Amino acid sequence: MSTPSAHPAAHGHYFVPSPSLYPFILSCGMLTLALGFLLNLNASPLGKWVMLAGFGIITSVLFGWFGRVIGESRSGAYTDWEDRSFRYGMVWFIATEVMFFAAFFGALFYIRVLSVPALGGMEAAHGYSLWPEFTGSWPTSGPKGPNFTPMGAWGIPAINTALLLSSGATVTWAHWGLLKRRRAQLNLGLAATVLLGSCFLILQAYEYHHAYTELGLTMGAGAYGATFFMLTGFHGFHVTLGTVMLTVILVRCLKGDFTPERHFAFEGVAWYWHFVDVVWLLLFVFVYWL
Repeated sequence: MSTPSAHPAAHGHYFVPSPSLYPFILSCGMLTLALGFLLNLNASPLGKWVMLAGFGIITSVLFGWFGRVIGESRSGAYTDWEDRSFRYGMVWFIATEVMFFAAFFGALFYIRVLSVPALGGMEAAHGYSLWPEFTGSWPTSGPKGPNFTPMGAWGIPAINTALLLSSGATVTWAHWGLLKRRRAQLNLGLAATVLLGSCFLILQAYEYHHAYTELGLTMGAGAYGATFFMLTGFHGFHVTLGTVMLTVILVRCLKGDFTPERHFAFEGVAWYWHFVDVVWLLLFVFVYWL
């Protein structure tokens, strides 16, 4: 699977890369990861090792496949056709991510506004409730009673909000530097964005540890715990991916890649990062604050 010699496509024609085994190997890695997960659910001692093998296959494929695309880009194989299709693809990818989080926010809305109040009114309407302590108020910790403390908004979450908003500003500042051919501004802005994203992840890890060890806030703490960790956890996963992508872009910038005319990879990651910022603002308001 060596990278073929790439060259610009003929005028009016789309660049077509040579056949590759990467899609097939990636599918095998995903199947291995899923198989390991199922084995782990059934308490098989092989489960975690099969999952680790699947994760290793997926990681190696991503490094190789993305490296190949970067090599094709640096060799000048891509023209306006490819640039336009990459932009369309990134727009549709972010649209699917919007729908992904919309489903979780929709579930949170349904539970808080419709389900929990309706269940709380069962005793008045029918003479019984889910369990003796159930009141139908939010947050609810499940049948074990109020054995947890909800996460406050004005500690680490507020700091993380400031970090992500600042990172959105630094990546935009870096983009301006690229457009004006100011490489120092570009590199400094990207480095600051990576640093801010990393600080966000460190603080979120501390927040999770604090929630589990001191607040009694776990995945098993009723609907509140489940929705809290699903929403913030998936967002943290997206921040992790965004930080990794920004790091790759930073390394490429340090090597002299990208020009004001050709820099879609930078723009695509910047779009993704701004999307992550917007999702966090919604999380801060509807999960932490209200």
